[in-house]
Amino acid sequence: MRAKRFSRRTVLSGTAALTAAAILPRASLGAGDWRPTETVRIIVPAAAGGSTDVMGRLLAAHLQTAWGQSAVVENRSGGGGTIGTSEVTRAKGDGHTILVGNPGPNAIAYSIFKNLTYKPDQLQPVSNMIRIPNIVSAHPKTGIKSIPELIAYLKANPDKLSYASSGVGQSPHLTGAWFLQLTGLKMTHIPFRGAGPALQAALAGDIQILFDNLYPSLPQVQNGTLNGLCVTTTERSDLAPNLPTMRESAPELASFDISSWFCVFLPKTAPAPVLDELNLQIKAMLEREDIKKQIAAMGARADYGTPQQFAAFVEAETKKFAGIIQKEGLQMEVK
Repeated sequence: MRAKRFSRRTVLSGTAALTAAAILPRASLGAGDWRPTETVRIIVPAAAGGSTDVMGRLLAAHLQTAWGQSAVVENRSGGGGTIGTSEVTRAKGDGHTILVGNPGPNAIAYSIFKNLTYKPDQLQPVSNMIRIPNIVSAHPKTGIKSIPELIAYLKANPDKLSYASSGVGQSPHLTGAWFLQLTGLKMTHIPFRGAGPALQAALAGDIQILFDNLYPSLPQVQNGTLNGLCVTTTERSDLAPNLPTMRESAPELASFDISSWFCVFLPKTAPAPVLDELNLQIKAMLEREDIKKQIAAMGARADYGTPQQFAAFVEAETKKFAGIIQKEGLQMEVK
């Protein structure tokens, strides 16, 4: 079956439609013991248009409908997501300030930034919402069409290839670093200021290998301008079922699992009724058929969990990235 093609414009337009209208009657969305009494702020520590922002707007639309109270998205980008995240750690834990997080500020930052202004225990995990694979691709001129072929080439031609990522310490960079650590191989890392410039360098053949989030690379793989090698989650992507996972590509990669995940946190002082109600509403949102279609169009999988399950997941992700970062010797300053 041919994989369905995806446009981020399609998802964003769909999100705008969801934000503009109340989708479901309040009674159908479930109810806990707490309700907001004023406007709810959804802090998105990233620029508008990306996956963190998309999920923030889907959540805001759902909560506004469920609670009958205004819910607004505030984009607080900068510092690799740490500026907006830090703002939430200083907010009242009364349920009126909610953080939409991702691996950067909520797992990677704790090990990579020397001057980080907050700690994990200043945030209360509520639930994950979705997980999206990263993707590895190669320029066609390399002739490399799979991870085993990439490994064989690197063994025969050490230090001959370079790989691009969206920046030092970002999830795609750490995906590449972990691949090289587990295989004992070498490639030169060329960081770019964002996924767009990294993709353009790969398309031009200036860089041979690209580690990226699923988008914007997948359309380039689908049209043949890049050779898709694998996705990095434990399961294949429904939008690219012919692409194997990293872990099924070689024995030394059997433990490989990296994804971009988009989640919800509250300030640590939020009481149990607030935590429980927000967790309930995330579950209700992810069970809606319209939201399921939005998530599928992003190449993502819903990943709801209880606060306890999500807290364990974040702790494991933080430790995993800390090990990769320590082995790479990465240290940065928040700017």
